[in-house]
Amino acid sequence: MLRIHNSFTGKKEEFAPIEKGKVRMYVCGITVYDYLHLGHVRMLLVFDMITRWLRASGYRLTYVRNITDIDDKIIARANENDEDIDALTARFIEAMNEDCATLDILPPTHEPRATETMAAIIAMIEALEERGYAYRGDNGDVYYAVAKFDGYGALSGRNTDDLRAGARVEPDEHKRDPLDFVLWKAAKPGEPSWPSPWGDGRPGWHIECSAMATQVLGNEFDIHGGGMDLKFPHHENEIAQSCAATGEGFARLWMHNGFVRIDEKKMSKSLGNFFTLREILKSYHADEIRYFLLGPHYRQPVNYSSMELDAARAALGGFYSALAKVDLQTSNDPQQTVSSLYESASGFLKTLTKGGTYWQRFRDSMDDDFNTPGALAILAELKRDLNRCLKSSQQDQANAIGRELVRLGGILGLLGEDPQAWLRRSAPDAQTSDELSDSEIESLIAKRQRARADKDFPESDRIRDVLAKAGVQLEDSPTETTWRRL
Repeated sequence: MLRIHNSFTGKKEEFAPIEKGKVRMYVCGITVYDYLHLGHVRMLLVFDMITRWLRASGYRLTYVRNITDIDDKIIARANENDEDIDALTARFIEAMNEDCATLDILPPTHEPRATETMAAIIAMIEALEERGYAYRGDNGDVYYAVAKFDGYGALSGRNTDDLRAGARVEPDEHKRDPLDFVLWKAAKPGEPSWPSPWGDGRPGWHIECSAMATQVLGNEFDIHGGGMDLKFPHHENEIAQSCAATGEGFARLWMHNGFVRIDEKKMSKSLGNFFTLREILKSYHADEIRYFLLGPHYRQPVNYSSMELDAARAALGGFYSALAKVDLQTSNDPQQTVSSLYESASGFLKTLTKGGTYWQRFRDSMDDDFNTPGALAILAELKRDLNRCLKSSQQDQANAIGRELVRLGGILGLLGEDPQAWLRRSAPDAQTSDELSDSEIESLIAKRQRARADKDFPESDRIRDVLAKAGVQLEDSPTETTWRRL
C-alpha cells in the first residue's frame, strides 16, 4: 500500500485516489524567463520519479505541469533584454524542454500555459467576485479578500493575525487587508494585456495555477505538488481562491520537495548562489546529476557540492563496472527471474530471500513515501551480490541479477546506458586534446597483453602507467581486460 506524506496534515497517509486506479496530479511548473537552475531540476526530477513510480505501480496517471509565460519577472527580463515577451518565453520553453530531455525527464500529460488559459482565469475571478471573495481596488486591480475565507493558513500552519501583525502596508496601498492578494492587474503602458470585465489587464500569478489545474483536472483532484518555497503564499492562495470559486475541495493531498542548498543556504536567484543546469553539465553527465538528486529523500534538503556529484559518478561507475561483465539480454524463459534462480544458487544467494526479494523490498521502499534512499540501497545490494556471483563463477545467477538491477534502476530513470559505452565515455570537462582515443587505448591494451604473455612485466607495468596517466583504469580478469575512463 502506497503511503504519502501529506503536507496539509503533516502526516504520512495511505494513498487512495478519488477514482480507483486513476491518479490526477498537478505540479507547479517553471516561470520561463531564464535557464533551469538546480532548484528547478530538483523539483522536476522529484515529480518525474513520482510519475514513474505511480505508473510502475499500475496507476493510470494524468500529470499536469503548467508553464507560467506571463509574470512580472518575465516582463522585467524582456525589458532588460529589449526583447519581445513571446520571443523570450518561446526561447526558454525550448531550452527547458531540451534540458528535460537531457535529464530523461518524462513529459507531462498536459502542459497548459497561462496565456492560453485566459478565459478560464477570467471565469474564475468572476466566480470569486459573484461569491463575495473578490473586489475591485480604486487602482483598477482586482483583489482576493483573504478574511472571507475560513481556514486560510491551514496548509502552511500560519495564523492570519500573526501575518497581519508582521505585514508592511505601503502608504498607497489599495487593498482592504494587507493579506489580500491580486487576482487581476490593470493594464500598464508597455505591458501585455487581455480584455476582461474589469478592463484590459493580466492575471496575478496565483490565479493562473488555480485556473489551469481545475480546467484540466476538475475542481477536485488527487495530488498537488511543487517546491517547498511555494507552500506559502502561492499554494495557500491557490487553496483559498479555488475552494471559494467552486464551492468544492481542491487537491486531496499536497506534496513539497526540499530545497537545494549551497553551504547550508537555500539556492536562490535572490541570493545569487545558484547554478544553472547547463553550467553543471559542463562538468558532470546528466545521469550523475540525476543520481545525486535522487539520493536524499525528496522532502529533505540537498546540499550541492562537487564532492557529492563525484560520489554519484563513482557510484554509477560501480554499477556499470558490474553490469559490463554480464549478459543483459532478456532470457528466453519468461519464468527465469532472480527469484527463480535462488533455489539453484549456493550459499549466500539463498539468503537474499530473507526480508523478501529485491523487487519486494524495492517496492516497499518506494511505497513508503517514495523512499529513494532505500530503493538505491537495494540497487547497491544487487550490485554487491552480482559481483559475488561473478567471483564464484555463477554466471547465470549474475546475468539474472544484472537484469533485475537494470529493471529496477530503470524505474528511477537510472542504469539505462550501455555499460561499456558508459565506462568509456569522458567527463564533460575532460581535456580532449590530450585524451587517448578508444582505438589508441585498445592498441595499448593489446600490447600490454602481449607483454604479459611474454612475461615482460616491466613493459606491462609501463603501459598500465601510461594508461593511468591518461585517465584510463584497467581491470584484469582471468579471461579479459576491461577498461574505463575516470
